[in-house]
Amino acid sequence: MMTTNHFDVLIVGAGISGIGSAYHLKTLCPDRSFAILEGRPDIGGTWDLFRYPGVRSDSDMHTLGYSFKPWTDAKAIADGPSIMKYLRATVQEFGIAPHIKFNHLVSRAEWNSETATWTLTAKRADTGETVTYSCNFLHMCSGYYSYKEGYTPEFPGRDRFRGTIIHPQKWPENFDYSGKRVVVIGSGATAMTVVPAMADKAAHVTMLQRSPTYVVARPDVDRVAEMLKKVFPEKAAYAITRKKNTVLQGFFYGRTRTQPDKVKATLLAGVRQALGPNFDVDKHFTPSYNPWDQRMCLLTNGDLFTSINAGRASVVTDHIDTFTETGIRLKSGDELEADVIVTATGLNLVTLGEMTFEVDGEVVDFAQTWTYRGVAYSDVPNLVSTFGYINASWTLRADLVSTFVCRLLNHMRDTKTVQVTPRLRASDRNMTPRPWIEQFSAGYMQRTMDQMPKQGDREPWVNPQSFKIERKTIGKGRLDDGVLQFTQPRVRESVSAGE
Repeated sequence: MMTTNHFDVLIVGAGISGIGSAYHLKTLCPDRSFAILEGRPDIGGTWDLFRYPGVRSDSDMHTLGYSFKPWTDAKAIADGPSIMKYLRATVQEFGIAPHIKFNHLVSRAEWNSETATWTLTAKRADTGETVTYSCNFLHMCSGYYSYKEGYTPEFPGRDRFRGTIIHPQKWPENFDYSGKRVVVIGSGATAMTVVPAMADKAAHVTMLQRSPTYVVARPDVDRVAEMLKKVFPEKAAYAITRKKNTVLQGFFYGRTRTQPDKVKATLLAGVRQALGPNFDVDKHFTPSYNPWDQRMCLLTNGDLFTSINAGRASVVTDHIDTFTETGIRLKSGDELEADVIVTATGLNLVTLGEMTFEVDGEVVDFAQTWTYRGVAYSDVPNLVSTFGYINASWTLRADLVSTFVCRLLNHMRDTKTVQVTPRLRASDRNMTPRPWIEQFSAGYMQRTMDQMPKQGDREPWVNPQSFKIERKTIGKGRLDDGVLQFTQPRVRESVSAGE
């Protein structure tokens, strides 16, 4: 018997992925009921959670934006509030708001093959009440990192420091750092954003890194996009720009795989030109790995370079010995005086929203499963999760995965089946396991790769992280591929057997 909280589809998470999933369900599966369970009191996910100075996209908004909703602002590299405005407009325009249930933090999902349903247990943050929802199909759009806290290494002497220590994931509201000496630990995208943003008000900002990261400076306005908007209708101009940027992203990433030395030389030449002959680019901006072995950092309008050249920011490449009462002592013996230390040291990755999953009473260990095209898991029924690209815009893949979910749902409707489960074929059982993400050495990935599903050595048990490939495989590939097992209700099967 159905409960009042039953839906055909449940989406977990109301960030970019969850909102996009809702749009596709309304458009491609209008006969299905659905709801979005969001643990926080607002939409946006990442873009609502992070409030640190300068928070912005590190991908252009023509590809980080949705395929179905043109990004119309002039700035293609957008700040957090602008992205939230875009998401709110999307929710409003397409009637998604009534489907969102805020303050519903889901902790458990249990699959029952007898009823072909998932039952989700959630706690309401606003009332403390525990509630349950059931659905036939579950789409996980909760992102890839823990919302509880970011990653911070153990720093010796941390408790001795008399100033303020902040992780960007928990930035204090209205924090005033005017005239203060700031040390930002880290050299990833967050640090590259925070440093120039804080340098405008702080006495000085030092970016302290153990090792360098590749950076590239780009203008925040896409001149070609602006020109196209003057010639073509809004949607056409957006589609052309999106295609252009997608192709360029793919081309550049491909070059980093085939000609890494040439790409490296080009990137470093740009840094040298920006910082001048007296800056030690070899020490501070020349990584030990090849481009895109870790995520590359985008500098909007070269803002970090501008801050360094103006003397408002500096870069120190060294290792931390200990925190002191007044700052940080380095392994070299140098000391950095600080009033504020920002630990831009990364995220804690999680598998599927820090939830417990059970299939017919058995707890699912995702590390023991095989990934089906990077979207589903062996022997786990009626479940798809969205994880975007590490080498391109997140939303390119989120759009593909949402469309894939709708294709599955419509196929089940047409074939009168209620369950779809990826299962290994006999020929797949001798596969050589590979990491879920390959050729990407970033620490935040490597710290948790052993918790992720395995990737196989053949289709469809692969996670290629390639939009060019996946728009064909995920976007248009056959569903009756011998791996996805579509089954009818057990009641129907027993009746048929008796006939």
